[in-house]
Amino acid sequence: MMQQERQEQEIPRVSMTDEEIEAANLKTPPLLNSDIKLMDYTPEWAAAFAEEARRMSDELGALPHRIEHTGSTSVPGLPAKPVIDILLIVPDSADESAYVPSLTPLGYTLAVREPDWYEHRVLRKPDLAPSAESVNLHVLSTGCPEIRRMILFRDWLRAHTNDRDLYARTKRDLAQRTWTYMQHYADAKSEVIADILERAMRAEPSSAHGSS
Repeated sequence: MMQQERQEQEIPRVSMTDEEIEAANLKTPPLLNSDIKLMDYTPEWAAAFAEEARRMSDELGALPHRIEHTGSTSVPGLPAKPVIDILLIVPDSADESAYVPSLTPLGYTLAVREPDWYEHRVLRKPDLAPSAESVNLHVLSTGCPEIRRMILFRDWLRAHTNDRDLYARTKRDLAQRTWTYMQHYADAKSEVIADILERAMRAEPSSAHGSS
């Protein structure tokens, strides 16, 4: 019951300091110290996700789970880093033993542990050539409020050209700047993401899947 109550409680995502980024990463986070290289959307990203999702589902077996393609590579028309973001929803993301050993044979390594933010975990898989450089696998528990926001943001951008273009312009502008860590670039997008999500949430459920 305590775990469920914690998952249902809203925990705002705030910009992370260098120290917080370093503490969340199980190994030293890679320094960027450069701009961000974005690519035009390619359908290969959707195909890469589908194959990864199939393989993960096979390995997870009887563990109740749901797998979603998220992030910019999941939205046709958006520029993105060639990194496939995947959301894995399991009964308890804090129970790493329930899913990490199953995913290790596929090349995934636990990289980030954030117990104070929905028990969020990130596993990474390098080298998804030729379609992408890597995979970021985000793990959250069933009922976590962040799941709804991630899926709603994706679906809204897929259906609403104006906000998709706004987000693309924001990404391209921020990508030209120099960032110490990739997380800083992600945090810098928070304001425009919040604005878009506010519109999407106001429109739910009648207009969330309409077009602009």
